[in-house]
Amino acid sequence: MNDKPIIPGKGRYNLNYRGTECLNCGHPLDLSDRYCPNCSQANSTKKISLKDYVDEFFGTLIAYDSRLFRTLSTLLIRPGKITRSYIDGKRVSFTNPFRFLLSLAIIYFLMINFTGNFSKLDKYAVQDFSAVEDVISELTIDPANEEEVELSQKIDSLKKVVNYDTYKARKHKRDSLLLLDPGAHIKKIDQGLLGDRFSAKHVLFTTLLKHDTIYDYQDIEQKYGFAETFENKMAFNTANGFLKLQKSPGSFLSTLISKLPFVVFFFLPVFTLFIWLVYIRKKYSYTDHLIFSFHNTALLFILLIISYLIDSVFKTNSNWIFLMIFSTYLFAAMRNFYGQGIFKTIVKYLFLNTIFFILAIFSTVILFTGNIITF
Repeated sequence: MNDKPIIPGKGRYNLNYRGTECLNCGHPLDLSDRYCPNCSQANSTKKISLKDYVDEFFGTLIAYDSRLFRTLSTLLIRPGKITRSYIDGKRVSFTNPFRFLLSLAIIYFLMINFTGNFSKLDKYAVQDFSAVEDVISELTIDPANEEEVELSQKIDSLKKVVNYDTYKARKHKRDSLLLLDPGAHIKKIDQGLLGDRFSAKHVLFTTLLKHDTIYDYQDIEQKYGFAETFENKMAFNTANGFLKLQKSPGSFLSTLISKLPFVVFFFLPVFTLFIWLVYIRKKYSYTDHLIFSFHNTALLFILLIISYLIDSVFKTNSNWIFLMIFSTYLFAAMRNFYGQGIFKTIVKYLFLNTIFFILAIFSTVILFTGNIITF
């Protein structure tokens, strides 16, 4: 190390501190190597001081900010151009599309979750249907009070329309039979068809959860000797989830929204398959189309964040304006990136948007169902 040239410099990257072997992976180095070509660690033998640590932290932060600013400006001003630049190899200048989109999705849904005040929806929860029935049945009406008399008449009319007394008697009889011997009842259910079995088990587990002290499926197993099958657990979790939804709709919605950022990344790869099929004659690979999807979805979340902030401050509804902006942007991005004429782009634009909405509805149903089961 005595033959190193004495050249002034700053920090850990001074030639005085460079070695001939990487301290991380042992790869041979030249004194001109600022970083190891094998593992990318800095070529420096100097022990890290507090000043070095602070300098590197802010240096990395500034570099990230410059990439972020360049990504935002290119994405906003030049539709489709950022994807072409990225797949052509200009990647250090921009942030990673996957991380960029994930960050925006998390920020947007966190904003909705923390400012949405979904807990107020819990006041509309139905805590106990039997308690409501008892209140209606035992309601005392003052004949001198016209409003109470009118309310009583409306309740009586409603009871006649829905055949309330008959419904209540049948429901009470059904619940009594189910609670009499749940073990024998589920064995009888297991002899039927799959669709009928799941529906009947859902009713059984709902009844047990309402009228017994049950917290999880293990309580059912221990108390009634139910078999530990996937079908039984699914029916139990579904029944339990629906009851929790009735009791805490606000909490359910908050949990649902918290899972949306991750659903986006299961949804986009599937949607990208249709983009690849539509542009199958183009030279682009599936990954190129996926990056295009990431960039445009990132722009959508940027517009949604801006719209949400404007709506929160000015108490207005600007969603439709920003959705129109995105629709125009997406069309321009498709033309610029794929380089096709207006007519072809319009046809593919309409087709892909139709597929997008179908997949979005399907994903929402799957997410809702999954959240019911795991809630």
